[in-house]
Amino acid sequence: MATRKFLEKGNSIVLPSEQKREEHAPTGGTITGPSTVNGNPDQAPARPPRPPRTAIGGMAAFMREESLVVTELEALKVEHARFDGADPVRALDPQTIRRSRWANRHTSSFDTQDFADLRDEVRNAGGNIQPIKVRPVSPDSLTPEEVAAGTLYEIVYGHRRHAACLELGLPVNAVIQARTDRELFEDMERENRERADLSPYEQGAMYLHALKEGLYPSMRQMGEALGANISVVSRACALAGLPQAVVDAFPSPVEIQFRWAKPLSDAQQRDPDALLERARRLRGNGVKLTAAQVFNALVDTSREVQGSATDVEIAGPGGRAVISLDRKGRMTVKFDRQLTPHERTEFEGALRRMLGK
Repeated sequence: MATRKFLEKGNSIVLPSEQKREEHAPTGGTITGPSTVNGNPDQAPARPPRPPRTAIGGMAAFMREESLVVTELEALKVEHARFDGADPVRALDPQTIRRSRWANRHTSSFDTQDFADLRDEVRNAGGNIQPIKVRPVSPDSLTPEEVAAGTLYEIVYGHRRHAACLELGLPVNAVIQARTDRELFEDMERENRERADLSPYEQGAMYLHALKEGLYPSMRQMGEALGANISVVSRACALAGLPQAVVDAFPSPVEIQFRWAKPLSDAQQRDPDALLERARRLRGNGVKLTAAQVFNALVDTSREVQGSATDVEIAGPGGRAVISLDRKGRMTVKFDRQLTPHERTEFEGALRRMLGK
């Protein structure tokens, strides 16, 4: 008797899922055959599952549904863990982003074929695939011009990608993250070093700027903080510390190579005035030289270091001429034919004008 009452009481339990099905069940009639849609039995709606008739069956159905929910929740947790702590990438107006005062790109790097190729790549992709990083700027740090322009962010790294999007009028994909000056500098240095994009001169200028601004107390401590080889840091700083007249003698600062740091520094220590004089003559002679030819002309031991002549050949319909520079930067011009009296007069006149006579 007690068992029967227990079973009757258990069968009277209605679970929430059963109650919901009962509330939505159709009323008024009994289905006697397969239902159809527009007379087509193939489109008949699926018959709802039969509700359990016992408490044990209801509990089993409830546990099965609960298990599916738990499984789905665990899958979502695993998916969420992949992005936990990550900063979202946003498409920003490049006009609202300013260059960093720690920017390590020389302006001449935006006139190279490499930058033109990057710009074409950004254009074809409809934006920068590799996002840049920016930090929010304090309104107190903005100039009146920047306030008028609606500046909101400052570049941590990605100056070339930002410049490409700015030129093309495209949004720039960026990660926004609050960074201190030192964190910004270290992020920028590591990102550029991994991409192997910076020239030795740009790298050295960046290191010197950080030292002068007091981000690091010494070159060695800076190298340790950045995980950079101290000899590389030293050579890069030596290049960036050359007199501006020497740097200007090269076609572009970004073409100055690491291995030229010591010979140029040695030449400056031996006779800084002579080095400056050679640099000024190279800059003002109007002859277009390669970076290697400029280096050879600047250092006394050029032929031993570089092992090549410093000749420039100029050819045209009227013949050919070779301009040669010796180790002291003195120039000799040789023509492959005799000049006519008129040509000789013009050439002499050009020399007199150059020498101020």
